[in-house]
Amino acid sequence: MFDPKYTITLKLLKNLTIIAELKSKLNNRKLPRIVTMDMWRSAQELSSHASTSIEGNPLGLTDVKELLKSQPSRLRDSEREVTDYNQALIWLDEKIIGGKLKLDLSLILKIHKQVTDQLLPKYDVGVLRKRQVVVNDPKTRQMAFIPPDFDDVPILMQDLIAFAEKSRNELDPFILSGIFHKQMVLIHPFMDGNGRSTRLVTKVLLADIGLNTFNLFSFENYYNQNVAKYFSKVGEYGNYYELSSKIEFTNWLEYFTDGIIDELSRVGKLMKMVTDKPLLEKHHQVILDYLSIHHKIIDRDYSRLTDRADSTRITDFKYLLELGLIIRRSAGPTTYYVLSEE
Repeated sequence: MFDPKYTITLKLLKNLTIIAELKSKLNNRKLPRIVTMDMWRSAQELSSHASTSIEGNPLGLTDVKELLKSQPSRLRDSEREVTDYNQALIWLDEKIIGGKLKLDLSLILKIHKQVTDQLLPKYDVGVLRKRQVVVNDPKTRQMAFIPPDFDDVPILMQDLIAFAEKSRNELDPFILSGIFHKQMVLIHPFMDGNGRSTRLVTKVLLADIGLNTFNLFSFENYYNQNVAKYFSKVGEYGNYYELSSKIEFTNWLEYFTDGIIDELSRVGKLMKMVTDKPLLEKHHQVILDYLSIHHKIIDRDYSRLTDRADSTRITDFKYLLELGLIIRRSAGPTTYYVLSEE
């Protein structure tokens, strides 16, 4: 049975306390649905960019936003890598909302299939590796780590999953999520796509404890800010079999929880900016609710929904435009409005 070694240091204990405070504050903030949807889209874009960028994808955040918005039919591998990750985020989010998600090997294989679709040979997609691999140092490109033999991967993964299930009610969930993250990276269960798959599995574990990692939160962003540091913390140097009984998770857990704090703080600042804005009146919400169903609105539609005067209706649209919640299309008599997320 997998038995990780780690110490609850003062720094780690402090980090866990800060996380609990930040998480409580975020959970107590109530946001308009349209604002939450906008933050959800931004978090998806950020996660899809950061997690693939960590692995060397050259697309910038602006490129990723445009790609996910336009969704072209023909994709280069670098683009498909991003869209596959984004689709995996959406798929997992839907599963979590539906309460139909259980962390087991089957789920992990499905996640891998999602992130490597059409990027690897079919016999390597969604299956544990059947060949030996080595991990090179991202800086020197020299061999740095030899993962376990492929014959041992199935039992090592099952041990890790069993450890997570057994420890669910015994360990702090952030410690459990961090340990799972590093150990899965070390097992290196797939021919490729290990990092992306591991980060998504970690999101599942965090979502299971009420941290909305799919809608608002992107801890991948923290790792992408200093990729070399991430690799040095999550990885090891040497042969897995020589290291496995001596691997210490403490340093990684401190870094892992630093990342959670960094991202929770970022999301908290965004939420504060939103909640500090003036509240919407009922007549503003009428416009937004109509748009959420019909996708566009003209002044004549609004006049039927409210008794607001002509000049006041113009002011109402202008207010929502200034908040960035709607966009004006066309001009003059043909003017209409759409939600800013469309």
